[in-house]
Amino acid sequence: MRRLSFASFTVLIVRVAAAALGISLVLTGCQGGSPPGKPPTETGPTTASPTSGASGSGAPVAPSGSATPSGVYKPADAKGKAQNVPVPVMPELAKENTKEGLEAFIRYWYAQQNYAIETGDQSIWSILSTEECLTCKRIEKGLHDSYTNGRWTSGGKISVPVIEPLWTAGAKVQQAKVQVIQDQANYFNADGSTGRPAEAGTNSAFGMFAVFRSSGWMVSSLGVIK
Repeated sequence: MRRLSFASFTVLIVRVAAAALGISLVLTGCQGGSPPGKPPTETGPTTASPTSGASGSGAPVAPSGSATPSGVYKPADAKGKAQNVPVPVMPELAKENTKEGLEAFIRYWYAQQNYAIETGDQSIWSILSTEECLTCKRIEKGLHDSYTNGRWTSGGKISVPVIEPLWTAGAKVQQAKVQVIQDQANYFNADGSTGRPAEAGTNSAFGMFAVFRSSGWMVSSLGVIK
């Protein structure tokens, strides 16, 4: 899938799920590449039903480091779950309340989402968003459903080739535009049968709101730019 440039996006006004914040954001964006899959009811990124995906040539989502598990990494396939998946490690830059820190955090946030997609373990990813992020909660539910009763997901990997922080000095809530590409996701039951129909790949633009607290950055709202 071709890589998109935010410079070529059409200007649109998008109201992200940020009623609690009482704000809306003028963003540039478009839905490009392959047709979108089934998005969350409230404009969430991927894995909310439980994962939608898109193949693409965007830069892979990757933290600055990862905890190396014992054993050889094996991605999930039709025969079984992923094995020995490296755990993303938060880079020091992502702990800073700066424009660069926000971008590093966003990449880490999606890296943790990738880990949850591959393993079903969202214990770290789920604490990186606030209770007010309704889209995040829908993604959490989708991830949980994907691994209930021995099920698993194959594919669905996310990449974020473009992140454009809309930094405002001194603001309590910072904003960013993010291009999110996700590979096709396939679902399997414990016995190896098809768990649900595969979800096609997507290439979408998202608006993200984040707050910096004593514990660090947290996603407070997320929505598709239509």
